Amino acid sequence: MLEALALESTEALFADIPDDIRLQQPLALKKAMSELEVMRHLEKLADKNAHLGRLVSFLGAGAYEHYQPSVVDAIISRSEFYTSYTPYQPEMSQGMLQATFEYQTMIADLTGMDVANASMYDGPTAFAEAALVACVHTRRNRILVADSVNPEYLAVLRTYAAGQAIEIGYLPQKDGRLDTQALQAQLDDSVAGVMIQYPNFFGVVEDVQAIADLTHQANALLVVNTYPIALGLLEAPGKLGADLVVAEGQSLGNAISYGGPYLGIMAAKQPLLRKLPGRIVGQTTDHEGRRGFVLTLQAREQHIRREKATSNICSNQSLCALAATVFLSYMGKQGMRELAVQNYHKAHYLQKRLLDLPGIEAVFAAPFFNEFVIRLPRPAADVQAALLARGILFGFDLRESHPELGDAVLLNVTEVRTKSEMDELVEALKEVIA
Repeated sequence: MLEALALESTEALFADIPDDIRLQQPLALKKAMSELEVMRHLEKLADKNAHLGRLVSFLGAGAYEHYQPSVVDAIISRSEFYTSYTPYQPEMSQGMLQATFEYQTMIADLTGMDVANASMYDGPTAFAEAALVACVHTRRNRILVADSVNPEYLAVLRTYAAGQAIEIGYLPQKDGRLDTQALQAQLDDSVAGVMIQYPNFFGVVEDVQAIADLTHQANALLVVNTYPIALGLLEAPGKLGADLVVAEGQSLGNAISYGGPYLGIMAAKQPLLRKLPGRIVGQTTDHEGRRGFVLTLQAREQHIRREKATSNICSNQSLCALAATVFLSYMGKQGMRELAVQNYHKAHYLQKRLLDLPGIEAVFAAPFFNEFVIRLPRPAADVQAALLARGILFGFDLRESHPELGDAVLLNVTEVRTKSEMDELVEALKEVIA
């Protein structure tokens, strides 16, 4: 470069910069570290994080610590999968397309729906995208959403709605469940869809069938945000009247990983097939009669006229969806049921033990899956801090999202928690609140 500029030195290259604003001394950098020193330095920095390898976690609220079979990482780490991106050239991506087709098939079966897309970014964006589908399909612009939905999902929905001129109405809860009388009062011919969570943010199991019946009387769509692990035990939303089912797929073989990357699940009934955002992989045969896989439908602006597009989402979480595919294949129907049963019974065991402690009470009496809410006799933040010092991550403080509940904490128990860990929590909490 200096030769091309007819300069003799690097100093000459910067000659036009006045001396009074030029750095006249070497940069104050520490001596370069060797590879071994860099590794040790990074390990020390990483040790500052409080991670689930050191803490016993009872925190759920949207991201869950579940069993990850070693077969998941063994398969998705294969180079043909691990380095793949969203397949733009179907004829060159048959393996990934077949895996995605199998993912769609299993998700449709798990949710009780007719079709699933090739995945979304994450649970909250899938939830908001479902609202767009409801509005496009019904040609209405009002959405009713339950207050018992995860507040982070509500925040993303509000962001989407602000940019799409969608009006949002909120439905209160009664004993932890959607108040159906309030739903009846708000339903009219302007409502495109009703959006609920099952089990909801408080862990309570909603009466999906009753909500679906009311929703369909107004010719609106029912969107159900669900928890895939719970569907090993609970009836599939599609069999209870849901038109769209969305979910966060992190619990299906994907690590918590400090918040991502995650996997957005979306499934629907057949009439909504052409309104689904993202991609759908289909199965076909070539001119020689051989089975093949192709990107069948892509309802986004890059592929169809803008006014016909549901969304401009342009990618999917292929690797995370593959992890979910391996997980579901490995667990099978019986494995998923056993997983769900363990979650259910362990959560109910812990709740019963906690309610035996003085001053602790259940906030809701409705049936729950693996999350439940208790009210404490002391400020929740103080109790959490005391238990964190003992290596226990004590749930989610609901004063942040639902201050009307007082010193209430949302607790989660999955299959990875042992009886001894739960008993230790009870004994530690007994000392903290004494």
